[in-house]
Amino acid sequence: MLDLVRRHKQSSTSFLNGPGVGTAVPAIGIPSMCSAHPVVIAATLRECGALGRPALIEATSNQVNQDGGYTGMTPVDFRRFVEAIAKAEGVDPGLLILGGDHLGPNAWRKQPAAQAMAKAEVMVAQYVAAGFRKIHLDCSMSCADDPVPLSEAEIAARAVRLCLAAEAAWRDTPDRGEPPVYVIGTEVPVPGGAHEDLEDLAVTSPEAAGATLSLHRDAFAKSGLDAAWERVIAMVVQPGVEFDHHKVIDYQPEKARALSAFIESQPGLVFEAHSTDYQTPERLAQLARDHFAILKVGPGATFALRETLWALAAVEREWLGPQAGQENLVDTVLGVMRAEPGHWAPYYQDPSRVQVDLAYSLSDRIRYYWAHPKVQTACAALLDRLEHSPPPLTLLSQFLPRQYDAIREGRLRNRPAELLRDGAAQSLRPYLAACAA
Repeated sequence: MLDLVRRHKQSSTSFLNGPGVGTAVPAIGIPSMCSAHPVVIAATLRECGALGRPALIEATSNQVNQDGGYTGMTPVDFRRFVEAIAKAEGVDPGLLILGGDHLGPNAWRKQPAAQAMAKAEVMVAQYVAAGFRKIHLDCSMSCADDPVPLSEAEIAARAVRLCLAAEAAWRDTPDRGEPPVYVIGTEVPVPGGAHEDLEDLAVTSPEAAGATLSLHRDAFAKSGLDAAWERVIAMVVQPGVEFDHHKVIDYQPEKARALSAFIESQPGLVFEAHSTDYQTPERLAQLARDHFAILKVGPGATFALRETLWALAAVEREWLGPQAGQENLVDTVLGVMRAEPGHWAPYYQDPSRVQVDLAYSLSDRIRYYWAHPKVQTACAALLDRLEHSPPPLTLLSQFLPRQYDAIREGRLRNRPAELLRDGAAQSLRPYLAACAA
């Protein structure tokens, strides 16, 4: 990661034949896939491996922590999980980079700060000991007994606490390899997209970015973390991109021009852009050229996975008809969500559109339910039936036109598992096109 940032800072980027004409020269950068779904991870590893590009895969503090998170995995479990997928896909393990996203007290924010931060220190140490080498220090959220919002000075002080825990864990780990690199920032978008309808976003000002940087630099120095500060590679700021349940706020480069100019004056530092899901390929390329060299995607990938599964369910319905005694996949998933609303009820609060939100919201709360036993059984049954009775291409043309084209061109086989993986990969390809490793 340090080398990637160095090459980004040294590179010059431009349009060929002028803006909007010809092909844009990709900026040096990297997509960051933040997902725990095995099909999404397999698709990411396969796409990156085919290009010989590094695959940056991140787990969030809510997905993976010492208590198991909502995936049931600890950091070492997640590393083994991803490495097993990489082995199955035949991907060079040297291409894999593991990162920890939003590492801080978020998973325990309903507890007093002292307890939540103690747990966050344990979590960060476990991530580093398990081999995660890109660490996002995110202490931007208030805990139960904190003021709202937290002061930037307190956020920086808590980030230092987590960095000290990470550095100690790295020193104490046998065969520890390269030390971790860090991402900081206080203007951090809410994980998984906005909870409410949005109309516009304020872009982080250069003054605010500079203040955040100075506070963190001073806090690191006072705690003897000068060596670690040299490995702070990125800041999370708000470039003016976000999505709510049914709308995307697209990147507008002219609004971020001053912010981009600010980072050009900071050696060894780039921006990390969160909530870039659903941006158009052109907007992603512009973000990378404007020094948002780390582009994170998460819900967008499982949204694409869900779209593909819904399409496969429609193909099955047309091809094989209703299965006696067998509930279809869509009804199974939505039924489980309604029976266990904990992962979506705080977010989908408009009763008039809850049915649409459950199935189609861009925030994709469905991603919390793919590991549910009933949902896994329904997915496996769908894929098994289509594996044993491959549908005609006319149905794929109707419901999966991009995969139909790939089959016709000889790039894909009419196998349901491959169709599903290709559907998930659709979300990553624009990122790889926007970035040159």
